[in-house]
Amino acid sequence: MKYNLSSSGRRRLRASAVIASLAIAGVALAGCSASGNATQAAPAAPSKLSGTVSLWHYWTDREAKAVQSLVDDFEKANPGVKVVVHPAQDDGKLTQVIASGSNTVDVAWLATPLQLGTLCPSGGFKDLGPYLTRDKVSLSQFSAVPRANSSYKGVQCSLPSVADSYGLYYNSALAAAAGITSPPKTLSELESDALKMTTYNPDGSIKTLGFNPLMGFYQNKPEAYAPIAGATWGTSTKSELDTKNWADLMSWQKAFVDKIGYAKLKAFTSGLGDEFSANNAFQTGQVGMMMDGEWRVAFIRDQTPNLQYQTAPFPVLDGHSDLYGGGYSVANVLGIAKNSQHTELAWALLKYLTTNDAGLVKLANSVANIPPTTAAIHGTYSLPSQFNTFLTIAGNRNVGTPPNTAIGHGPQDTLLTAWQAYQSGGAADPSKVLKDADTSINGSLGLSAG
Repeated sequence: MKYNLSSSGRRRLRASAVIASLAIAGVALAGCSASGNATQAAPAAPSKLSGTVSLWHYWTDREAKAVQSLVDDFEKANPGVKVVVHPAQDDGKLTQVIASGSNTVDVAWLATPLQLGTLCPSGGFKDLGPYLTRDKVSLSQFSAVPRANSSYKGVQCSLPSVADSYGLYYNSALAAAAGITSPPKTLSELESDALKMTTYNPDGSIKTLGFNPLMGFYQNKPEAYAPIAGATWGTSTKSELDTKNWADLMSWQKAFVDKIGYAKLKAFTSGLGDEFSANNAFQTGQVGMMMDGEWRVAFIRDQTPNLQYQTAPFPVLDGHSDLYGGGYSVANVLGIAKNSQHTELAWALLKYLTTNDAGLVKLANSVANIPPTTAAIHGTYSLPSQFNTFLTIAGNRNVGTPPNTAIGHGPQDTLLTAWQAYQSGGAADPSKVLKDADTSINGSLGLSAG
């Protein structure tokens, strides 16, 4: 079934991450005085559910209708339960409402796991451990990244729902015209192919760019590149970016930028269309290859159906061929608010939305995202065949994600800012850039712990 994929939901998700990061500082202060609510579950689950429970989530427009369809299925399975749904709630707002002690939120569905570094230790989200144990819900059913995204320091205060996985999109028509017959598997191959696909105007400006290496362009961000270089972040409490893997990755990217010219790339990029519109530079053919998530498949289907393209795992840093097939992934999460007055109903709804494989496949088909369970990943999908690449990436052992921290997206934002200065010529030594980023991040982590 054809549908129009809403770009507002994607913009909301990105904005929600920023707002939530800003809100985290305030929530962390509120959480400092909390001892964390020890969750106690009844010895057995109710034999029959009845009552009213609330679900607050970030989804909008068509995607909100897809979520409502799952809620309708839950209500049909539990005719005594009424779910009151509150859509279009950004993560920052929800985080603050929960921290305030309000009892209006039962289940909160967050766009990203960024807030778990405060919601878990403060007790803002209940520890689901007792319910998981009682109802024999195994975390092994979830693939690695969603499982990692949904906890903080060993506390399972949420469960994951659909996720994003990142890979390579390449214009097969432009590639063929440049004599390229298969997708690149290493970064040196990516660079070589990109230069072959790049064309210039008579004045020397870029006409068509094979690949835009600028950090900050569309989905070019440190966390998306880390897994393809085996670059790690450290732990939830300590940043450890100053490693050879990060330095090698940054050196490759800077050399690639210099080969084309930073000023030329900036000028070209400034004229490109909005990422979440039909004027996306890959969809218009202005950029031949790019990193992006699985959702782009549905955008292309609905906005640029005649585009000739393929998808593949993103190329890996030279010398790390064993990592090929993996990539960056991140899941959204659901938790039970600390002051929920309907905990058993909330748990039943949360469990249904995160572990019912048929429902997860249904949602993934509707919103063009990756389900969190390994069983659902192997479900039946009606999406374009290019989507299958991302299902495979999600199940690869080399998929990666940053650890949750008490400062949310702070580590990623700090490194992105430093990297952007580095690529412009602001620093010569990537190791120094990484050391300075570590110092800044660890300072922020120290303050949050205080």
